[in-house]
Amino acid sequence: MINDPVYGFVTIRHGFVLDLINHQYFQRLRRITQLGLSHLVYPGAGHNRFQHAMGAMHLMQNAIDELRLKGHSISNEEEVGLLCAILLHDIGHGPFSHALESSIVNEVHHEHISSFAMERLSQKFKGKLDLTLEIFNGTYPRKFMHQLVSSQLDMDRLDYLARDSFFSGVVEGQVGSERLIKMLDVVNDQLVVEEKGIYSIEKFIVARRFMYWQVYLHKTVLSAEYMLVNALRRAKQLADQGEQLWASPALQYFLNNKISLSHFEEGDEAFEMFMKLDDIDILGALKVWTSHSDFVLSQLSTRIVERRLFKIEISRNEIPESSIQQAIQNIQNQYSISAEEARYFVLNGKVDNRAYNSMNEGILVKMKNGEIIDAAKASDHDNLSALSAPVEKYFLAKGI
Repeated sequence: MINDPVYGFVTIRHGFVLDLINHQYFQRLRRITQLGLSHLVYPGAGHNRFQHAMGAMHLMQNAIDELRLKGHSISNEEEVGLLCAILLHDIGHGPFSHALESSIVNEVHHEHISSFAMERLSQKFKGKLDLTLEIFNGTYPRKFMHQLVSSQLDMDRLDYLARDSFFSGVVEGQVGSERLIKMLDVVNDQLVVEEKGIYSIEKFIVARRFMYWQVYLHKTVLSAEYMLVNALRRAKQLADQGEQLWASPALQYFLNNKISLSHFEEGDEAFEMFMKLDDIDILGALKVWTSHSDFVLSQLSTRIVERRLFKIEISRNEIPESSIQQAIQNIQNQYSISAEEARYFVLNGKVDNRAYNSMNEGILVKMKNGEIIDAAKASDHDNLSALSAPVEKYFLAKGI
């Protein structure tokens, strides 16, 4: 048993699941924060991906129990496959995952790494994860099992909303995961929610929208994370020019080599080095880089470590190119650096939030008359239809 702050006691029912949890790849998740640099805004948000994976496994076990009570057959092998799939769904995340994917590796996303990790673990455990891989990849014939792992109402989302709300203190993100799981059913191999759960669905989707704007896409979090992207990009640029930077062996590997998806597909070296990377590598490097002779790298690193973040402005309108160029010119004048160097101190981009997408395998509701319809149509007002529309915002941050 594990005592979880969100759910209380979480029971591990299968010996193989415990073996998987104890593997070094999974234990690494203890050293990967769930919300990256969000703790610079919400001091309590320092929880890790290990905690999230364990919570999602707990919810998956509850969902399996509920579906069995409703007469759906789920074998012991399928149960273990489902539990392992949700446990491993985030195993491919690197430290500050999205920043890493945008800087020192080329088009290698955490979904790719997760698949590679599952394949290697399945080989190590003599094929015991083959069913897990089928469920995770959506190739297993029982479609609803993949939906429990990855859909718009999966155990991943139910846990991270509850957990991120709990640790950040943003109460608007709280969701009734227990009630939603009690309302789950399967019809024609599709995961559905009983009609009486429609208000719980609405609350879940509204909570997701709140959490995106208040936590995941909070403007100060955006500033910090894009500063980290630029710090890593600068380090990579200097390494490409032959500069020897202090870094752990794992981080050094990615700084000194141009790593793309093909390197992961063709051999084990890139994968094994990636699985040695965690937050400690990045934070340790940033601390040392604060004293580096390169002005750009030392300034970015120092300001992240000391939480002197760039001032950021959010707009519903696209930032004019003239405003971006003026900001770059101001930085050049202030620090007496080149335009190329000044660009590292000007951050701009676009973020979007679509709380619910009815066009992409939406949440299905089983009405009392047996009809299966999309949650947006089942709702008795226009909340879900409105939340289906994407909201875009633009930002400009300057290191003045």
